[in-house]
Amino acid sequence: MSQDIYYKSGQYDFDSKRTLVWKEIIRFLSPYVPTNSVAVDLGAGYCDFINQIKSAKKYAVDYSPDLDKFAGKDVEKINNSVLDLSAIKSDSVDVVHASNLLEHFADDDLEKIVGEVKRILKKRGRFILIQPNFRLQPEKYFDDHTHKKIFTDSSIESFLIEKGFKIILKKSRFLPQEMKNNPSIIPQFLLPLLVRVYIHSPWKPLAGQMLFVAEKL
Repeated sequence: MSQDIYYKSGQYDFDSKRTLVWKEIIRFLSPYVPTNSVAVDLGAGYCDFINQIKSAKKYAVDYSPDLDKFAGKDVEKINNSVLDLSAIKSDSVDVVHASNLLEHFADDDLEKIVGEVKRILKKRGRFILIQPNFRLQPEKYFDDHTHKKIFTDSSIESFLIEKGFKIILKKSRFLPQEMKNNPSIIPQFLLPLLVRVYIHSPWKPLAGQMLFVAEKL
């Protein structure tokens, strides 16, 4: 999939509340991203993850024409397809993150993406994935017409294991499918607290996204 088409489709419009949501997601993920690490954000979008994570070196990879606009000054920008990570050296990265990305690619491209992720990751480097879980909300999965691949918590787990990763964290229910549609009646100052409570709660109404943290063997 050409990523510029995705932005033009309106499926991922800018929303300032997303930054607040990501602050809490990063709080949860921070134990898996050492502060001295090299981190790569695939399909970085509005750079909510890579701008806020504490890491020694940061890369944002995205085809978006607005990458320069959104990536922070401490982020090295790679403005091309996630299929091509040739700008990053082999065995040089500690953490690769991708949110709502892999479902947009067919099998051949997925092979290329994961192959590149494995190439750039150090041994025991981590691959953090946040994905829509088809099993939870199948009726909404293809509301985004750019989705090409179905993933469930079971299929993404077996996919990662087959590609040479060990699962170190699996949360089949992690976040709601659509964070951008939070009711506007919720005061903005309460949003981080609500997200924090939701992430840690065993009860997750409307959950549609899963989280995996995998380690390169």
